[in-house]
Amino acid sequence: MLEQFAAVLDGAAKQACAVRQLSQQSPITLDDAYEIQRLSIEQRCARGERLTGFKLGFTSKAKQEQMGVSDLIWGRLTDAMVIHSGDEIDLSHYVHPRVEPEVAFILDKPLAGDVSREQAIAAVAWVMPALEVIDSRYRDFKFSHIDVVADNCSSTGYVLGPKTDLLSFMAERDLADLSMVMTADGEPVAQGRSSAILEDPINALIEAARCLGEYGESLKPGDVLLAGAATAAVALQPGQRIATKVQGLGVCGFSVKGQQA
Repeated sequence: MLEQFAAVLDGAAKQACAVRQLSQQSPITLDDAYEIQRLSIEQRCARGERLTGFKLGFTSKAKQEQMGVSDLIWGRLTDAMVIHSGDEIDLSHYVHPRVEPEVAFILDKPLAGDVSREQAIAAVAWVMPALEVIDSRYRDFKFSHIDVVADNCSSTGYVLGPKTDLLSFMAERDLADLSMVMTADGEPVAQGRSSAILEDPINALIEAARCLGEYGESLKPGDVLLAGAATAAVALQPGQRIATKVQGLGVCGFSVKGQQA
């Protein structure tokens, strides 16, 4: 059954079509959902995609309360999800496309299990502004948190901005208190602060190591970690130019064409 569900979600992502919530079809546990996610991404890797890291979800207490959960969730990233800053995406490849402003890290040392703040910082090479394009493959954009996990936490694309050495940056600024503004066609559509990401994006590294370790996974040198959204997601529209600016880190963005599936 888990293999069948993984195939359904893989097909939904490939064909940009909505499917029925898995939890409405059969009782599944959170462990089942992570296994479905793994199997689904495994199919993508069998077609030639390469794992590039992980993303976190439910990194705000408000979102956890909204979804009735007490912990964050995580999904996998692949090289097919990379959107280079300045690129154009086609809405026909998506079902319910939305975008969120984030902070991202690139590691140069492994990070796994229970780690300290100092260990987390020491494992990072670069920090950068980021955008995540999310796209639930479920009908009517309705789902339980277990459905979300199975659907790779809705992850479908990500944009990374300019790289900044983490230690150099933290010597001058507080990573937990940066303004973050996302714009569409130059007009603000979402504004927040980096403190919305687990109170400090460094905590995302610590929590990612813990959560991944529970499922036998870890952050590896070269991995990207999307630390989580600083604001609510915004629906994408044809013709938009989307950008996010993170104080002290810079800007990244992309443009939008076509009509969603």
